[in-house]
Amino acid sequence: MTRPLILHPDRLFPADKTSRDIARSLYQSVKDLPIISPHGHTDPSWFADNQPFGNPADLLIRPDHYVFRMLYSQGIPLESLGIRTQDGTPVEQDPRKIWQIFAENYYLFRGTPSRTWLDTVFHDVFELDVQLSGDTAQQYYERIDSYLRQPEFLPRALFERFNIEVIATTESPLDDLRHHQKILDSGWKGRVITAFRPDPVLDPDFEGFVDNLAQLAEITGEDTSTWSGYLAALRNRRVFFKQMGATSTDHGHPTATTANLSASEAEALFLKVSRGNCSAADAELFRGQMLTEMARMSIEDGLVMQIHPGSFRNHNRVVFERFGRDKGCDIPSQTDYVHALQPLLEAVGNEPELSIILFTLDETSYSRELAPLAGHYPALKLGPSWWFHDSPEGMRRFREQVTETAGFYNTVGFNDDTRAFLSIPARHDVARRMDCVWLAQLVSDHRLQEDEAFELAADLAYNLAKKAYKL
Repeated sequence: MTRPLILHPDRLFPADKTSRDIARSLYQSVKDLPIISPHGHTDPSWFADNQPFGNPADLLIRPDHYVFRMLYSQGIPLESLGIRTQDGTPVEQDPRKIWQIFAENYYLFRGTPSRTWLDTVFHDVFELDVQLSGDTAQQYYERIDSYLRQPEFLPRALFERFNIEVIATTESPLDDLRHHQKILDSGWKGRVITAFRPDPVLDPDFEGFVDNLAQLAEITGEDTSTWSGYLAALRNRRVFFKQMGATSTDHGHPTATTANLSASEAEALFLKVSRGNCSAADAELFRGQMLTEMARMSIEDGLVMQIHPGSFRNHNRVVFERFGRDKGCDIPSQTDYVHALQPLLEAVGNEPELSIILFTLDETSYSRELAPLAGHYPALKLGPSWWFHDSPEGMRRFREQVTETAGFYNTVGFNDDTRAFLSIPARHDVARRMDCVWLAQLVSDHRLQEDEAFELAADLAYNLAKKAYKL
């Protein structure tokens, strides 16, 4: 059965008329503000080369772990979706077959934020008016494929159409940032900046860690076999990333553990981990020490520090070994922020010039730990609902649990944290709607004046992210 694809103008707004009317007015005031996308994983080569996207499967399925993790959970092999293997063994290459599988199983996404984002892309970007299904799969494929061949669907044109003011990609310190240099040299006015993600050379459990240290030495000309040379090499790369537009660092450690060792203790620990024969406890302690070292460097160079802990990455070892990282098998785990962050906060948490943005996959920590911490330490801000919780319900829970202690101005607005470029406007639209719903409720409860709500709506949609990320 073919169903119409309809995006209701009041989607996500309250059923109560009073609150709905207020939410509508607030939303109208912010819906067309430029998009600040301060953290994500889009490919900078898209904007550097400005070539047409390959096909619908390459654009909307292969890069998006939200999509293929759901399909995999229902027994659909990743090979059938064209996900490349580590050893180069054959996978499905026909994008039409991949798209058909996706379409026949699109019902699996009912009620999920992925469905909201994808339907918005289909409706607003590709002007489709029927729902995706097995019956409409090829109609969808033909429409999207034909649109992608048009000049107005080139990456830079879409960037401008989406009203993106700035977008940050995320790169390893071993990256030469050639695509960012090409963008800068092109004269194009779109602002695409990098973010410094040093996990490959900070985490002893990262694959190839010892070889990565050797590559870091080669790139920087520093002796990374010594503690002082290693720190100098990291400072060197941070300077380079800043020169290429970076305003932030990003740290995806498994826990929030931090440490504040003496110089001699840190040096001895580094010598152990750099030889590749450390224990799990040594690796955890080293990651913790390096978060504190990164915070100290941020005081020196002004880069905003993002900490994304609490993901048990590559939980499914079979998938990791066959397909590599970022294949939908990272799982949230319980995170202790109060005790884990104390060494770092004791060292630098009272520094007002330092900005550390905390994210969590552990919602139980919102009101108990994160909001009180950010509501006290000058260095701390709270990032928005992340990954498993960047949904309408997750956004509502976030505001409910953190506002009473941290307020609005110890948060940093919204970031989309996505590889799925076409979904960026949809994700920001959901965030703007849900923030307006929350503000409308405060106005309806006579806890906030309406003129204050309009100011806050703009802050949450645009101003806070721009300020927090120094954009």
